[in-house]
Amino acid sequence: MTPNIQIVKEEILSDNWYLLKKIIFNYQKRDGSWETHSREAYDRGNGAAILLYNREKQTVILTRQFRMPTYVNGNETGILIEACAGLLDNDSPEDCIRRETEEETGYKVTNVQKIGEAYMSPGSVTEILYFFVAEYTSHMHTGQGGGVEQEQEEIEVLELSFEQALSMVENGEIRDAKTIMLLQYAQLHGLHQPISKPQHILIAGPYRSNTGDDPVLIKANMQLMNEAALSVYQMGHMPVLGEWYALPLIETSGSQRIGDEIFERIFHPSSTRLLSHCDAVLRIGGPSKGADEMVSTAVAKGKKIYYNLAEIPVLS
Repeated sequence: MTPNIQIVKEEILSDNWYLLKKIIFNYQKRDGSWETHSREAYDRGNGAAILLYNREKQTVILTRQFRMPTYVNGNETGILIEACAGLLDNDSPEDCIRRETEEETGYKVTNVQKIGEAYMSPGSVTEILYFFVAEYTSHMHTGQGGGVEQEQEEIEVLELSFEQALSMVENGEIRDAKTIMLLQYAQLHGLHQPISKPQHILIAGPYRSNTGDDPVLIKANMQLMNEAALSVYQMGHMPVLGEWYALPLIETSGSQRIGDEIFERIFHPSSTRLLSHCDAVLRIGGPSKGADEMVSTAVAKGKKIYYNLAEIPVLS
């Protein structure tokens, strides 16, 4: 049953750091009678948290920093081990968590997956926390992390085995609620387990880019992608090139030259359609607007992105 609420008065008690209000309201009980209640609500905005995990190494990225509220409530050192998190400010949850991940951990992740949202302390704090997970690899480590100095952040980045992190939850070394929830989600959904089934991987690299449509240079680009495809196949996965589908279709449709109307109508659109049937993209080679568009589309579709063969798990 949805209760009837009548706000009687709101009083700002503090607007120093965030907003603390005293709210007086009338509340209708299930028996139809009304009561007047007085509550305080602390509005610090909404936030986002993320667990970075690596299947191949079976590790997670966490942070360690001083938290004053815990220090004054039983945490002897005030140090807390946490998943990366931050306030949204004016960003979307996805943009916020990408920004916070790079600032705090030094990892620049693109493919973040939202797994839920929750009120973390509904008795007194208005905040909704949005939860994300993302798989990280070594190539995503673009900075030192550690937080933003202007915000007086001093954050230590930890890379822990998944089993060690779970053990720290059990023995009380990890006491942060959002981190416990994210680790338990990872455990329930097997995020720490190596990939054990073949992936369908689209090889994305330059085809016409920087060739001036020279057939010799185009052939060299195709050779590079074919060689990458062979390596992917030998690792136990099923590779595919968009060109394998597009070029025969273009020829059969009567195209007379590279870049004509028929070519443009089929070449990139067919690769985009193919991407829906793939699990991941391997981006190789030099600059290519088309290949970069494939990566962007893959990210939007929630596909895995690899930037070198070493990131792809080898299946036995």
